Amino acid sequence: MKHIAILCGGFSSEFEISKKSATTILNNFPEGYFPFLVEVTKERWTALIANQRVDYNPWEQTYMYEGTKRKIDAVIIYIHGNPGENGKIQAMLEMQQIPYVNSGALASELSFDKWYCNQFLKGFSIPVAKSLLLTKLSDYTAEEIIIKLGLPCFVKPSDSGSSYGISKVNQPNELVPALEKAFKEGRTVVIESFLKGTEVTCGVYNSESGIQTLPITEIVSENEFFDFEAKYHGKSEEIIPARISEIEVERINELSIKIYQLLKLRSIARIDFMLVDQIPHVIEVNTTPGFSEASIVPRMLAHQGKSIQTFWGEILQKEL
Repeated sequence: MKHIAILCGGFSSEFEISKKSATTILNNFPEGYFPFLVEVTKERWTALIANQRVDYNPWEQTYMYEGTKRKIDAVIIYIHGNPGENGKIQAMLEMQQIPYVNSGALASELSFDKWYCNQFLKGFSIPVAKSLLLTKLSDYTAEEIIIKLGLPCFVKPSDSGSSYGISKVNQPNELVPALEKAFKEGRTVVIESFLKGTEVTCGVYNSESGIQTLPITEIVSENEFFDFEAKYHGKSEEIIPARISEIEVERINELSIKIYQLLKLRSIARIDFMLVDQIPHVIEVNTTPGFSEASIVPRMLAHQGKSIQTFWGEILQKEL
């Protein structure tokens, strides 16, 4: 029986969200495996087994249980943000030659950075919003930003997977406070032009049958955009299936599979789009989408009539 460590926690503001996602996966794990959670913090890694917390050695991928040193067979990384979603743990596991069920180190790092990912996709003629990258607050004046991108615009931490630090800027005097807020969450900041349309998201995963898409979901936020509060505190409505035409569904599915292949993604990913005049524009790519029972991907699976257990069984069969 393969021992599977499900890594959760991490160093970002979404520590608790990650634990909820990992717990949902653990509680719905396919039969024939021995899965358990591993909580990752800057201070230590600990395995949670049979209501016990035991030390976990990340340099050996081993843990002590009932007086025996045990080595895991494979890893599922379900850390939202640093150091999981950005590919750092993936790189470490590759050096240790430990199998893992996630997108690779390069794919994860590229997808994690909003500006670099969208510029990469733009190189393949995939529509994205116009944007500017800032490495410090003084890179552009407010006037230059407004001339280039107009208002409203979005300010986001570029190198952070968290939903924190994102602002919609409607007035010139809101720009600097939004930038300061974003720089508290990331080392670089991206400013994007406003796209007016219908926000949708598409789940994509790989199985023995090939790359599959899940039912497209429409996102209607009670707030100005799909921020942390809308995402995690019930301030949005997720409509499955999305209220869009069959042609638009086909375009989004085809584009999602193309992006999955271009970025060389693995396991589950969720790609967010803004549908503008029937043309899907990429907002961002999530290689570790939320997986609590109330999250979008589990709800996509439920609408399709597929259990979480069957879903992860298909992924594990493909990746391991």
